[in-house]
Amino acid sequence: MNKETIKNNHEMLFIYDAKMCNPNGDPDNENKPRMDYDRGMNLVSDLRLKRYIRDYVERFKDKTIFVCKIAGRVVNPTERLNKLAESRGVKKEDLSDKDLLSELCDVRMFGATMPIKGEKGGSSRTFTGPVQFNWGYSLNPVSLCESNGITSHFSSESEKTAGTMGKDYRVDYSLIAFHGIISAKRAEHTNLTDEDVTLLDEAMVKSIPLMATRSKIGQYPRLYLRIEYNSPEFFIGDMRKYVDRLENPSIRFVEDYTLNMARLKKMLEDNRERIEKVYWWKDNDLKVEGIDLENGEWLDGKLEQISV
Repeated sequence: MNKETIKNNHEMLFIYDAKMCNPNGDPDNENKPRMDYDRGMNLVSDLRLKRYIRDYVERFKDKTIFVCKIAGRVVNPTERLNKLAESRGVKKEDLSDKDLLSELCDVRMFGATMPIKGEKGGSSRTFTGPVQFNWGYSLNPVSLCESNGITSHFSSESEKTAGTMGKDYRVDYSLIAFHGIISAKRAEHTNLTDEDVTLLDEAMVKSIPLMATRSKIGQYPRLYLRIEYNSPEFFIGDMRKYVDRLENPSIRFVEDYTLNMARLKKMLEDNRERIEKVYWWKDNDLKVEGIDLENGEWLDGKLEQISV
């Protein structure tokens, strides 16, 4: 596996679905699924997707990450740096960029700001991550299930004799699409390698079902594309605009629709001279039309299936 820093830009399209669950609760709104109510679109933050990726590479690939819990406890960046320094037998001020980047795969991907000197004030190191995502949004009109009251049998802090009450909000069905980029120029500063990108592919496809909780179970990846360009100076842009939206508000299962990707195919064909390779993965249950991912001849053999 090539461990050299990547040389070309990459772009990603990731689609997964959520059935009878809460893809991304809004703590400022009773933890309801995030919504654009004017357009009936379900929203998911980029931080939610990054959290899936971080958790997967830490728990299943035994990678060290910066944004994590220690002994099950949330810690601040200073505490995390102190722990890293302790493991190396140095002070956090003596941790070099090379030390940090060689150990922390999530910083190589997503970047981080790290307070280095002192608890208050002082200097910090900022790594701008080459891997970035837009917020995800649903390709179909989404409705919320009738909310149910939930009761905890454990007492709250303020009321020792009764369990706590809450609401359980979920979406009926949401087909969520993310767009992401990998910047080769930014990768020069975090040392993101081809090996890291392959790990990212694996996490994109595998992480969401494996990280399921009570509110998140019911989510499955359906499609993942990663375009590698032959230059560090070119992006096509948000690929979601080349995938036809689904207008049926009654969709409840992946079997209820076929995703039309003819405009995406044309976009790839029109830009074939700028493309080095298109890596793809598709769930067998997702029906698509207008594009033949199994046959790479229409893109001069530049299609390559991801095996995970």
